[in-house]
Amino acid sequence: MPPTVEVSPEQDADFTALVQPHLGELRLHCYRILGSSTDAEDALQDVLVAAWRGLPLFEGRSSVRTWLYTIATRTCLNLLRAGRRRPAAPVPPFDVPEPTRRGEITWLQPCPTDWLDADPTSRQDARDDVSLAFVTALQHLPPRQLAGVVLCDVLDFSPDEVADILGATPLAVKGLLQRGRARLASRTPVTVAPSPDLVDRFADAFVARDIPRVVALLAEHATWSMPPAPHEYEGLADISAFLSASWTWHGNSELSLEPTSANGQPAFGCYLGGAWGGLLVVTLAGDRVGAVTRFLDDDLWRPFGLPAFIECL
Repeated sequence: MPPTVEVSPEQDADFTALVQPHLGELRLHCYRILGSSTDAEDALQDVLVAAWRGLPLFEGRSSVRTWLYTIATRTCLNLLRAGRRRPAAPVPPFDVPEPTRRGEITWLQPCPTDWLDADPTSRQDARDDVSLAFVTALQHLPPRQLAGVVLCDVLDFSPDEVADILGATPLAVKGLLQRGRARLASRTPVTVAPSPDLVDRFADAFVARDIPRVVALLAEHATWSMPPAPHEYEGLADISAFLSASWTWHGNSELSLEPTSANGQPAFGCYLGGAWGGLLVVTLAGDRVGAVTRFLDDDLWRPFGLPAFIECL
């Protein structure tokens, strides 16, 4: 469902009609920049407040869409400058193997695939622009590079329009784009069309806690991460060691998966003994699983329309 206008009781129908068609794409824009669906929802409400207050000054020199994107981009950049909410890194309740590395992007959250469906500008062939790999790569860019790349390469604004939105010169925007694109290219993996039944085979192996079967479905340099915990495991040996420690600690608690979709990718609500245990997002690379991201947020079941508890069989 598209987001609704929730600014103040005084809003009239004209303002709602003006901004409602753009809300889906604006929410995705905030998500790409902030990397967090929770922060994106909050930012969108700030955008609506600013748009409502600024409406008397809007003279129609640009399109409504450009005006709203200017407000949204500057709102997100201000949030980044002010210091984004950083969740405390949780301490694993069991002894985990030394991770391959400790990730920097611990605030990352998935977004429901419904968000893409609520954006009338979203095309099937453009959904890579909200994939977890792409959104994660964006978070490594400095804020103005990030905003410039998203505005120009994802949303097709011209460099001159981007300069106006960012309050910069066209020459400065050219430099931002060159540096941002170079950094992004080094971090965004290339994927190919997935095997149709790979997700089902992975889910079956995961629920069975069959580590050899799970590992057999992974790409050689697959990654396993758990935001907001910084622990990241790469490669079959490190992932196998982590799964062994994790599933040993969980003991005989029944493990269940409820299918859903996040960022246009296969995903599962994960349940231990019937209780919510996080969201599992699977990134596919041909006939192998290229990455598994298990989000440990206690409340993620809500935006995905999943239950907090399920009945164990």
